[in-house]
Amino acid sequence: MQVLVDHFLDYLTLERGLSANTREAYAADLHAFLAHLCSKKIDSVNALTRDHIIAFLMTGKKSGLKTSTLSRRLVAIKVFFRYLEQESLVSENITDSMEGPKLWKVLPETLTFKEVNRLLAAPDMKKRFGIRDKAILETFYATGLRVSELAALKIDSIHADEGYLRCIGKGRKERVVPIGEHALSYIHRYTTELRAKMTDDDNRILFLTNRKDQFSRKTLWVLIRKYARQAGINKKVSPHTLRHSFATHLLANGAPLRVIQEMLGHADIATTQIYTHVDKSRLMSIHQSFHPRS
Repeated sequence: MQVLVDHFLDYLTLERGLSANTREAYAADLHAFLAHLCSKKIDSVNALTRDHIIAFLMTGKKSGLKTSTLSRRLVAIKVFFRYLEQESLVSENITDSMEGPKLWKVLPETLTFKEVNRLLAAPDMKKRFGIRDKAILETFYATGLRVSELAALKIDSIHADEGYLRCIGKGRKERVVPIGEHALSYIHRYTTELRAKMTDDDNRILFLTNRKDQFSRKTLWVLIRKYARQAGINKKVSPHTLRHSFATHLLANGAPLRVIQEMLGHADIATTQIYTHVDKSRLMSIHQSFHPRS
């Protein structure tokens, strides 16, 4: 289970873009949970029941932990199990019916339209890999793909004439995502001007690293952070930030929530509904900034 927790903590940083402090808080709570399970000789997440989680919380209560600390621990466990469910690593999410604070209510970091434009303009097209990096950034923002989905794209995933791509998402489900002309034009330039010189036809992965390999989640995260710094963006920008920005900007321009859900590959529209909160937050900020009696 330690390996699963480590992967989950990496996911929080690389895909959800959570801060180091938040990651450390989840790590402390989950390590305490693992220590409790180890003392009970439980070594498989699929062997866990709700009673095991309740026993862990009750042990903490008896030792004098505050209600707020116990509540935070339950949140950590519930978020961890939601991750396991999304990755198809558990047969059942046993925490679904457990009462606790609502999950994932921290509004995701998003970029403004101006910040997106600055980020997309950051790669130096005169440098060898500038066109590849430009194509990667444009594709992220044009499609809202998860970092793992973009890394796994293949040459034949792109259907330029029809204006869409096919990707493999959570649970190995394939979906079709529209992609605009800007992103397609840079993908075309990258494949013809650079990629064709990097590898033969046997390697079908679309975006290749300097070593001619498939990108990892971490490498893409580092690449995007680099260009965010170059663009003078002070926010903590990650691949997930571009995914959030994609969805938020679609909603702000009138796209139906169901359509956004389909493009993002969310199984449950409740997951997509967080973007309605983001948009309301943005509207409140504008109101407070410009209304004379706000």
